[in-house]
Amino acid sequence: MAAGPASAGAPSARAADGSGAILDTAFLRASHQGHLTEIAAGEDARKQASSACVRDIGAALVRDHTRMDADTRALADRLGVDLPAAPSAEQQEMLAGLMGRHGGAGYDAHWLTALTGAHEKTLTRIDAQLARGKDAQVTAAAKAVRPVVASHLDMVRGGKCRHSEGNGSGQEPGGTPESAPPRKPGQSHDSGGSHSSGDSAAPKAIHAGNGGQAATLAAGVPVAVAVPVLAVGGILVAAGAFWAASRLRRHDR
Repeated sequence: MAAGPASAGAPSARAADGSGAILDTAFLRASHQGHLTEIAAGEDARKQASSACVRDIGAALVRDHTRMDADTRALADRLGVDLPAAPSAEQQEMLAGLMGRHGGAGYDAHWLTALTGAHEKTLTRIDAQLARGKDAQVTAAAKAVRPVVASHLDMVRGGKCRHSEGNGSGQEPGGTPESAPPRKPGQSHDSGGSHSSGDSAAPKAIHAGNGGQAATLAAGVPVAVAVPVLAVGGILVAAGAFWAASRLRRHDR
């Protein structure tokens, strides 16, 4: 979670009094658990999802929640708040339900539904912190991450995979973007460079099914096949022209 700048004299989550202080501490702990959960869910989607769009959103969750969790841990350390070592029991059950599907039928739809619920709960927790939190730094951190969490929810809301920037068109769960070639039986989702790796070079936005996937020609012929075909075709055309010119010269004689 992106922590706001420390303000002079701001009360800490440990020093503040009343329910607001309890909320501040609970928010930091729940945020850390939420980040751990969504990083794990994102990693699983990158490996198991059928849709390139879902895999790309999984990469975005890993990227964004890794960054936000680093800020959460730094803020908790400054305020003396101990953080849990693992997601909650409910979150672990959700992850087990995802991972246990092993990318089988219905995985993408189940993943989108699960992540919709997770992000809705996170937004509710953020709004509670903004309304009743006491620690200025914790509240600033909640305010900073709210747009990121809201954008994640927009990507998965309603069980449809969406662009984070674009026309808002959705993709049915389990569908494959038009520009993504069908996966061959036994082929790993990680092979062929068909999706973002989620590293530092990950795109700013999730362009699901556009640009990040293997390109295909309008007629549906993969570039890897079309390029040599075009090259051979050019040779054949040139050879045909040479043959015709030779016939004309012989005829003139």
